[in-house]
Amino acid sequence: MLELALAFLVFGLLTAVMILINFVLGPRKPNPAREKPFECGSPPLQAGIGPVHIPFFMVALLFLLLDVEIVFFYPLALSFRGRGFGGFAALGGFVFVLALGFVYAWKKGIFRWS
Repeated sequence: MLELALAFLVFGLLTAVMILINFVLGPRKPNPAREKPFECGSPPLQAGIGPVHIPFFMVALLFLLLDVEIVFFYPLALSFRGRGFGGFAALGGFVFVLALGFVYAWKKGIFRWS
């Protein structure tokens, strides 16, 4: 508990010091050239980003979800032999829940790009 409070104190002070340094050393006068948006050192080609279709976001979220879930397979794979049948059952339940989510997304039509 003491270590957690000490970590919060240290990182809180570090954050305050960085904000103070930015305030002291930061630019004083606004420059119109600095206020313009730029991309890779060149002016933007269009005023804003056009509309993006919802299926793109759904597939991106599904990919992110499955990508994060894959991270949980790594520790289970490293300690699989020592866990016995209980570890196998936990892994099987985890894969079953992932498969249910995938089937649900498929039934909702997320993978159709019409």
